[in-house]
This record gives sequence, C-alpha cells and structure tokens, in this order.
Amino acid sequence: MSDRIFAGIWLLLCVAGLFIAWQIQSEYSYEPVGPRPFPLGIIGLMALCALALLLRHPDTVSWPHHHVLQKLLTMVIVLLMYAWGFEWLGFPVATAILTLVIGILFGATIPAAGISGAVLGILLWYAFDRLLDVTLPLRRLAELTEKRWIPGYIFLRVLRWQ
Repeated sequence: MSDRIFAGIWLLLCVAGLFIAWQIQSEYSYEPVGPRPFPLGIIGLMALCALALLLRHPDTVSWPHHHVLQKLLTMVIVLLMYAWGFEWLGFPVATAILTLVIGILFGATIPAAGISGAVLGILLWYAFDRLLDVTLPLRRLAELTEKRWIPGYIFLRVLRWQ
C-alpha cells in the first residue's frame, strides 16, 4: 500500500511538473530544440515510472519503525535548513553543518562527523569553485573574520552603547 501512496503522490507531482515545464519559454534560441524538451522528457519518464509503480502488483511492505521515521523527518528538516542557509552561511559552513548532522544521524561520533563535515565543506567548495569554475557563496564566511565578529567585541560595543 505504501508503494501506491508514494506512486500516486509522485504522479501528481509529475503532472504539476509537466504543467510548469510546458510553460518554459526562452527569449533567444541557444539550442536547436530550446529549453523545454529536457524537463518534459525527464518528468515524462518519471511519470511513466510512477504509473508503473501504481499499476503493478504490490509487494507486502511494512512501514518503518517510529525511530526510522523520526530520522527521516530530521533529515528532511536539515536539508530544508541547508537550502535556507546556503547563501547566508556560505557553502563550506552550510555543508559542514549538514554533514555533521547527517553523520550523527547515521551513527558517527561527533568528532568524526565534525571533521568529515569540515573537510567535505572545504574540499567541495574548492572542487566546485576552483576546478569546475562554479561560483558558490562564501560571503558570510568572510564576514566571520571581520573585526565585529571577534569574541568580546560585540559585548564591548553593548557596554559602550554604540
């Protein structure tokens, strides 16, 4: 039953995606077929897979335990927070926090997850920004090193009422 619920929701999302993809217009032609066919093709294939899932004979499936559902919900919330804080925190910091939390969810120790997050955030930023020339946000990380973020500086400003 859970397969059919998933397939039904997926099919509805695909129909909405097809409607949105059909409205894509380009003011200039930079490809022979334009920007519309790729999203239509991908979403069409996803809709066919959802339809196949919906129509096939269902397997006996049991819902995951409460603990697993709690971890999944936590992961969805962390991913939404990652998307929200991506520009605000910068790519390396946001990725490090995401990796830390997901590592802890999968049973890593806090030091191992923290080190992995820091290394992954820095290496991925370097790979995308320097090697692939994909600009990723680093704005807030640079602001953390400014004078106003020095520990005690904010406290001193409050004391002086500035």
